Amino acid sequence: MSADTTMTTPAPASSAQNIDPAIFTSLQAKIDEESAIRDELKTFVETLSKQGRLTQSILSRIHNTPTAELEAAVLDPCNDSLSQQAATVKELAQSASKFPFYKWNNIWQRDIQAVISSMQICDWLKSGKLLTLEEIGQRLNVPVNLKSEDAFHITIEDYLLALTTTIEELARLAPNAVTLGDYSRPLQISIFIKDVHAGFQLLNLKNDNLRRRSDGIKYSVKKVEDVVYDLSLRGLIPKSTDTT
Repeated sequence: MSADTTMTTPAPASSAQNIDPAIFTSLQAKIDEESAIRDELKTFVETLSKQGRLTQSILSRIHNTPTAELEAAVLDPCNDSLSQQAATVKELAQSASKFPFYKWNNIWQRDIQAVISSMQICDWLKSGKLLTLEEIGQRLNVPVNLKSEDAFHITIEDYLLALTTTIEELARLAPNAVTLGDYSRPLQISIFIKDVHAGFQLLNLKNDNLRRRSDGIKYSVKKVEDVVYDLSLRGLIPKSTDTT
């Protein structure tokens, strides 16, 4: 009598035996936690963005306000608006410092850069000087360029990207100042942005976006140079202008 050679195939194991549902329960808990963090941070960022739109609306008046009226009509209201933004940045910093900085900083980068640029423009129009990164940190009451601590801070990239925006706005102001009868302002702007351009040329930039933005400064330089050249041809540049 021959042996029965028929083999039986074992039944497939249940998926529940191979995959623990707790894995996905844990993942969902982490997703919910990150969503709550994002919502908390966005609350401050949305407030900052709303305040920023007001600040930029005030600053836009520089293009149609005579230089003699700038301080009362634009710079004072702008500084008041920036004070409100500084308070919001402080609140954002306190909240964001509880979490890994580089995991979440893309949420507020754009609005922080807008604040910095507005501060740079206001201060330059008032004093003719460029605010340093450290002065920005002092005015916003937040750290800058932290290396040993994973907390909220203003980065060098934020400062430089904001500065490229500032240069673009001042280059736009040059021809508008001429329209308003201020023939010395374009020369002041030209000297300033040439100095900034020279400064950027000293930097070895690794950030691709920052490198592209900094390359664009040369077009702003050329734009303002054309305005100054036209004024020079027409003999409209005041000889006694203090351009330092």
